[in-house]
Amino acid sequence: MEVFIGRQPIFNLHEQVVAYELLYRNNNVNSFPDVDSDAATVDVLVNSFLSIGIDEVTKGKPCFVNFTENLLMSSIEEFLNPSQVVIEILEDVPLTPKLVERVIELKSHGFKIALDDFILQEDGQVYENLFPHIDFIKVDFLLSSVLERMEIENLVKENFPHIQLLAEKVETQQQFKVAKHSGYELFQGYFFEQPQIIKAMDIPANAIQYFHIISLLKEEEPNVHLLAENIERDISLTYKLLQMINNSNRRSKSKVRSIKQAILLLGLANLRKWIYLLALREFDGQTDSDLFQELMRTSLFRAKVCEKLAKLSYKENFSEYFLVGMFSLIDTILQRPMHAILQQLPFSEAITETILGGQTEMTPYLEFSIALGKLDWQRLEQLAPQLNLELTSIDLLYNEALEWAETSL
Repeated sequence: MEVFIGRQPIFNLHEQVVAYELLYRNNNVNSFPDVDSDAATVDVLVNSFLSIGIDEVTKGKPCFVNFTENLLMSSIEEFLNPSQVVIEILEDVPLTPKLVERVIELKSHGFKIALDDFILQEDGQVYENLFPHIDFIKVDFLLSSVLERMEIENLVKENFPHIQLLAEKVETQQQFKVAKHSGYELFQGYFFEQPQIIKAMDIPANAIQYFHIISLLKEEEPNVHLLAENIERDISLTYKLLQMINNSNRRSKSKVRSIKQAILLLGLANLRKWIYLLALREFDGQTDSDLFQELMRTSLFRAKVCEKLAKLSYKENFSEYFLVGMFSLIDTILQRPMHAILQQLPFSEAITETILGGQTEMTPYLEFSIALGKLDWQRLEQLAPQLNLELTSIDLLYNEALEWAETSL
C-alpha cells in the first residue's frame, strides 16, 4: 500500500533549511484531510520512522511534529529520539499547570518544544511558568494581526530571549522582510516552498498476526522464542522491528543476525509499546492487493528454504540465511532502491552483500530458494551439489516451505 507524508522546510535568516515540519497526508492532494488529529500524528510518526525512514524523510535534520493534548500526555515520547523530533504543541491544547508539568518532563528527556499558531491569552500567569521551557514559538503571519504579533514579539524579547520566533505562513517577500525586521529567526511558508508530498510503499500488515503477538506480549514473562517465530511470519512486522533497532541507540553496538536477537536488543517493554502503536495505525483501512500477497508469500518461501538449507548444512547462523531470503524482494515490495532500504536496516555485511547480489557464502542458498520457487530444475541441479543436497529431498523441502509461507499470510 502507498503511504504519504507532507514535508515543509523551515529556513533560517540565511534562507538555509534547518528543519522540516512533517504533515499528515493520505494521498497526493497537498492539503490536510478530514481525519482525527491523534490518528494523524501517529500516522506521521509511523510513516516517517518505520515505513520510509526518518533519515530519508528529513535528510538528518530535526522534524517538527504536531502533538494533540492526548498524545502529549501519553508515553509516545518513549518511542522517539529527542535529537530528531521537535514536539509542536497545537494551538487548541489548553495552557494549564498540568501542561507545564508535562513540558518540564519532556524537556528533562531532551526534547525541544514549540508552540504552534500562538496567540497571547488574557491570563498571562501560565506564561511565567511555561515559557522558560519553550524553545520555539510559531506565529501565523496569515491569520494574526500586526498588534497580536507585536505583543508576542515584545514579551519574548523582553522576558524570554532564549525562545526562537518562527514566522509561519509567510507568503510574500514583504512578509519575510517584516518578520526579519521584527526579530524572527526561523521562517516557513509558501514564499519559500509549498509542502512536498513524499510517497512510498509500505508493507501491508497481517491484523491477525498483530493480535496474536499482542496476546503473547501480555503474558507476565513473554516467550521470546515464540515472539520471534510469530514476527518472522509477517514481513511488515519484521521490517518495522528492524527499523526500530536502526532508529534506537543500540544501532551502533550490534548487527542483527536474527529476529530473536532484534527483540532482545529492542527490549520487550519497547517492543510492546511499538506493537500497540503500530496496531492502532495498521488496523485502519488496510488495502492488501493480490500482488503484495504474492510478493510476501514468495519472500516467506525463500526465507524458509534458506533457513532449512542452512540447518541441513549445520550453519550456526541459520537465522541470517532466513533474513537473506525474507528481504530478497523488499525493493519490489516497497518500490524503492535496494541499497537505500538496506542502509536503514542493521544487517551484517554478509546479509547486505548477499541481498545486493554479491558473491558470499550465503549466495548459493538464496539462488537455490529462487530457483525452487520457480521450479527451475536445470538451475536446481546445478546448485544442489554446492549445498550437498540430494535431488530426491527437493520435493519435501518445497512443500514444507510453501505450506509455512501459506499459513503465515
